Amino acid sequence: MIKQFILKRTEGYANHWLVFLIDLVLVLQSFVLAYLIRFNFTVKFDVLAMLQVMPVVMIAAIVSFLITKSYRGVIRHTSEHDVKTVLKSVLGLFFILFFGFLLLKQLPINTGLTIPGSILVIHLLINSFSLVFSRFVFKIGYQRITTSASTHKRVLIYGASKSGLVTFDVLVGDITRKVKIIGFIDDNPKIKNKKLKGVPVYAMETITTDFLIEHNIAQVVVASQTISKQRLNALAALTQKAAINILKVPAADMWLEGGFLPSQLKKIEIVDLLERAPIHIQNSNIAAAIYNKIVFVTGAAGSIGSEIVRQLSKYDALKIVLFDQAESALFDLQQELHQQGISNIDYIVTDIRDYYNMSSYFEKYKPALLFHAAAYKHVPLMEENPYEAIRINVMGTKIMADLCMKYKVAKFVLVSTDKAINPTNVMGATKRAAEMYLGSLKNNEVTEFIITRFGNVLGSNGSVIPIFTRQLEAGENLKVTHKDITRYFMTIPEASMLVLEAGSMGKGGQILVFDMGKPVKIFDLAIKMIGLAGLKYPEEVGIDIIGLRPGEKLYEELLSVAENNETSYNAKIMIAKSDDVDRLYYKQQIQALEVALALHNKKELVQLLKNMIPEFISNNSIYEILDVEKRKVSNFV
Repeated sequence: MIKQFILKRTEGYANHWLVFLIDLVLVLQSFVLAYLIRFNFTVKFDVLAMLQVMPVVMIAAIVSFLITKSYRGVIRHTSEHDVKTVLKSVLGLFFILFFGFLLLKQLPINTGLTIPGSILVIHLLINSFSLVFSRFVFKIGYQRITTSASTHKRVLIYGASKSGLVTFDVLVGDITRKVKIIGFIDDNPKIKNKKLKGVPVYAMETITTDFLIEHNIAQVVVASQTISKQRLNALAALTQKAAINILKVPAADMWLEGGFLPSQLKKIEIVDLLERAPIHIQNSNIAAAIYNKIVFVTGAAGSIGSEIVRQLSKYDALKIVLFDQAESALFDLQQELHQQGISNIDYIVTDIRDYYNMSSYFEKYKPALLFHAAAYKHVPLMEENPYEAIRINVMGTKIMADLCMKYKVAKFVLVSTDKAINPTNVMGATKRAAEMYLGSLKNNEVTEFIITRFGNVLGSNGSVIPIFTRQLEAGENLKVTHKDITRYFMTIPEASMLVLEAGSMGKGGQILVFDMGKPVKIFDLAIKMIGLAGLKYPEEVGIDIIGLRPGEKLYEELLSVAENNETSYNAKIMIAKSDDVDRLYYKQQIQALEVALALHNKKELVQLLKNMIPEFISNNSIYEILDVEKRKVSNFV
């Protein structure tokens, strides 16, 4: 009954003025106690004189509290900062009384108001103790009452350092979450098997699936800011087997006044479990390359293009001009950036394959840089639609490149893909053809053509993560094409920042290859996503092996056999060097593609791509027959 009453009465924070009143009462009680201590707990002092001075003490306390605002802290979240504020108010009260009575003594009129100096000192000490102690008594009592309820979630905190202790206070102090902290997990041998905040510190090796189940753990909160990827993966695997949630606290630089809001706790995401170091770019060259320039971005409404735009908007470009034929997506991006007050951006709905229309925009704006992210990228769809793949990925790139040279654009940056290396599908082959066309232009004296190449981007439209998420939300088994299939991964912001970095550091004719870390098995990725959803594999969610899709291969490469690479000043970016490309030859190949496009013959279009790119060998595709025919001709010759 008492518990329910206290819980009901503390759903909100205590009124500040109530705290103010309680502090005043404690100050007056401490004043009386100071007299009693000074006179050995006898009443051998002038009680009337003490009572006459008490209103002065109360007024001085009110002034000190109002100045320091010591009453405004949330008592059940009392922290080191609050203690310092309370001590400041106590010292303020001491000095107000000390100098106040010192001035009274200088007055020609005897007011009869006086306090012995020893009483002031004793009062200072008792005040310091009582005001601080009262706050912690309330905090501890509140925690004991609120965490003893059997309905509360039982939580373990990983990390017993400062961030772990702050996390403890935040969780216990938040009545809306109703949690009971069972203990900390920490690898520090100095605190293993000891107690902090009244709960035990467990070594990681003692935390097993059975431990989590036996202790009825509902959540594990990762408070450590330095946890390794290996340790986080191990912890995620344990929570998955026990079917419990795993959360993380926000980065320390997001904390407000030494703490964070419980609402800032986030679920561990799949990117947190990728066993590679995150890529951070801090390069002043990007700002210098963009400053006061007019920049074009094609495919600006796509996953990569839109993030390139967000990153560009942080620099002082004169104008950023966005091109995309996806009207709704471009509108959404426009609204997002307008809400942020970004006004130096123009939004143009158009098709980059329209040479004359695009030429008018080059004439109007005269850009200095162009980031070319417009492309069709979905492998199975492009396998069925080689006409569109060639028109946008090859011809669209050619039109942009030709216009850049015509209008003397300083740099052109192509967003390419690891699927362009030894392609096994139409999409990869068209991206490789685009790379080769730009390579044939590298000796021009007007525009520097730079190619950026990286693997799969986490969370991008149509990528595996959103697909798995939708399948989980629908209660379906996850669909994986092959148990051994692997892919390189990076995040959208990482990919976009690296593209900008390439635009600032790259030289004409270079292919910049990004360090993607180790490739990830999609099957393992699926298991981790099931666990992050709080489900068990295979008891609750299974994984169906559905077979490779048309054009799909088991693994991707970032460099071809013919390419060598050297390091750049950024360890995350390698420079791939390939053989020179015959400009006349590739011009003729592109012209042949243009003629074939007019005939709409899929087989002939793909055959021309295979002629242009000898390493293009189809896999699990209807176009494998062309490779068989090619081998027959080769053997006959």
